[in-house]
Amino acid sequence: MNIRVKICGLSSPAQVEAALRAGADAVGFVFHAASPRNVLPAQAAALAQLVPPGVIKVAVTRHPTQALVDEVLAAFVPDAWQTDAADLETLELPAEVARWPVLRMHAALPLPLPTRFLYEGRQSGAGEVADWAEAAVLAKRGELILGGGLTPDNVGAAVQAVRPWGVDVSSGVESAAGVKDAGKITRFIQAAREAASQVHSGDVR
Repeated sequence: MNIRVKICGLSSPAQVEAALRAGADAVGFVFHAASPRNVLPAQAAALAQLVPPGVIKVAVTRHPTQALVDEVLAAFVPDAWQTDAADLETLELPAEVARWPVLRMHAALPLPLPTRFLYEGRQSGAGEVADWAEAAVLAKRGELILGGGLTPDNVGAAVQAVRPWGVDVSSGVESAAGVKDAGKITRFIQAAREAASQVHSGDVR
């Protein structure tokens, strides 16, 4: 099976370059003032200039106001917008920006289930490991991107257990809050892809 890897919470050129060098399929920029990974729209726009075509640029928010969304979009137009599923019911986004709703473990599911979605713990960026058993059930119903407490040491087991479309990591590849570690990023992506390659092709949906 193939696996897509998103490195989230990037806030400097060195961090973006480390993610790209390691082979990330997507990079996430956080717009949430309470987060140690928060960036300003102008910062994200500058960092996005480093990202080549084919790598997905994701705006990441949680319960944003429309004013914040508009401020971000005035400087930086992402390929996808990631936020809690309920947020997307009221936000106005350009048609060309893909919606990546976040579903949280043990929470009510939207109906119908989105085609592509993230599955996380109760609090983003907190290192809380999500419920892999619940995620494995949902992964059979759509393109699930697994987040929540993933690290270079457990992502292989997570891929084997859940068989997600993709994996997402932020705090799990940091040396301190908001400080990405290039070595951990590389090990994370290698571990995820090695685990994916071991899943028998006959089992892939």
